Amino acid sequence: MSIIIGTLQTVLTMYTYVLIIYILMSWFPNARETSFGQVLSRLSEPYLEPFRRFIPPLGMFDISPIVAIIVLNFANYGLAAIGTWF
Repeated sequence: MSIIIGTLQTVLTMYTYVLIIYILMSWFPNARETSFGQVLSRLSEPYLEPFRRFIPPLGMFDISPIVAIIVLNFANYGLAAIGTWF
């Protein structure tokens, strides 16, 4: 069971890194239009979309990715807590 939880935690951590890279790419012009940016978009947008629906941008700033990363971290901490039971 600990192998499964460890694998899930690794996947969540890697996905968090994907989101961070995708967010940082928004600071560079045309970075998201590259093939790498499009791959990250296909991986990130399905997860970010529900957060963007419920959390409106504050002026020019979109804080929904921050909330999405916090939710991923809570899930990771939850898996760690479950892992201590087994």
